[in-house]
Amino acid sequence: MAPRIRLSLILVLALVLAACAQAANSAAPSLTGSAPLPTGSAPSPAADPVTAYPLILTDDAGREVTVAADPERIVSLAPSNTEIVCALGACDRLVGVTDFDDYPPNVADVEKVVVFTQVDVEKVVAAEPDLVLAAGHGLTQTSVIDQLSGLGLTVLVLYPESLDEVYADIELVGEALDAQVAAGELVASMQARVVAVEEAVAGAERPRTFYEVGVFEGTIYTAGAGSFLASLISVAGGEPVTGDPLTTSLQLEALISADPQLILLGDAAYDPSITPAAVAARDGWSGISAVQTGRIVLALDDLVITRPGPRIVDGLEALARLIHPDRFD
Repeated sequence: MAPRIRLSLILVLALVLAACAQAANSAAPSLTGSAPLPTGSAPSPAADPVTAYPLILTDDAGREVTVAADPERIVSLAPSNTEIVCALGACDRLVGVTDFDDYPPNVADVEKVVVFTQVDVEKVVAAEPDLVLAAGHGLTQTSVIDQLSGLGLTVLVLYPESLDEVYADIELVGEALDAQVAAGELVASMQARVVAVEEAVAGAERPRTFYEVGVFEGTIYTAGAGSFLASLISVAGGEPVTGDPLTTSLQLEALISADPQLILLGDAAYDPSITPAAVAARDGWSGISAVQTGRIVLALDDLVITRPGPRIVDGLEALARLIHPDRFD
């Protein structure tokens, strides 16, 4: 992989993980999103929800956004947003995506309006979108969001900070696209799979787990403290070794002090030179427990592990299998 592309990917992943950082001392949110079932007689069947336009929504940046009509032309400024649109059956409405978009495969033919994380405002405007799905917390620059809104475009900002908020964003987009039934079914399916993972790893030992997002010029990037990725590792049955909550960076001394029992190599999904043997040979890493026991594992499903969209449960299941292979057939 070319150095520029690899660095861009590391920086994007670092931004994603930092954007998903939660306050370190806040209470952990429910990851299943399930609520107790009411007692008593079953309610009468209700009609499927239908979106009435114009519609006022509050996005993840706390902005009130008016969707005038059912959007026919959608621009997505983040791969996770693209996947939400497609999972709700609206892939054919996409008229702009990013150069990191790779799923589903047919988005490869959609105009690229974000290149190397930079939004081409002229291309966005030329696409004549009815709805722009941006990413918050700096993934889409605030100045760009303000500029697009100032040009009269309808911009909805998404950046989930927990699994519950991924569900909420799917439902939010479902409401905007008049796809509420599809959104509800998708969320229910995801919640059921999360419960299955929790049950599978219940009672297992929880190894100290270091997830390597990338290493560039000596700086180690991993799950930020209180981050979305850290919470996934926890649900998957590990105790996450974490870095700075904002930059996701971790000093080697801190990694050695944390002494992970398991190392998961997310960056190996993009760089074949990242191997267990190469990691074990790094200066200063020989004393780490995971290196001494040989528990260095390739995390080749990194894209779904670090992308907070509809496939995030695929990522959770992949993490759980890497951490507790004995709990899965």
